[in-house]
Amino acid sequence: MVSRDAARSLALQLPGAVEQDHHGRPSFRVGGRIFATLWDATHMNVMVDEPGILTATQAHPDACAERWWGKRLAAVAVDLERVDVELLRELLADAWERRAPPRLRGG
Repeated sequence: MVSRDAARSLALQLPGAVEQDHHGRPSFRVGGRIFATLWDATHMNVMVDEPGILTATQAHPDACAERWWGKRLAAVAVDLERVDVELLRELLADAWERRAPPRLRGG
């Protein structure tokens, strides 16, 4: 289990990460691009790539589900009451890396 505050802290520990409102929900951004949102009291959407979404949902079906926006597979919905901190940390790092500008990624 990861608390909402702990999930927020994990996201904000990533280089250049900031929290901003996104339609009434907290979002976490790097370089102006969203890499995660706190969807509700017990779920965080993490914007990893499609292979990462499929891997997470297949390996951890109790804690991870596919999140679709229209016809696009867009994120992994993480159940904060079921996920362990290391898995959430890994998913957030992967999503951050997809969105971070090259100067923050070291490239």
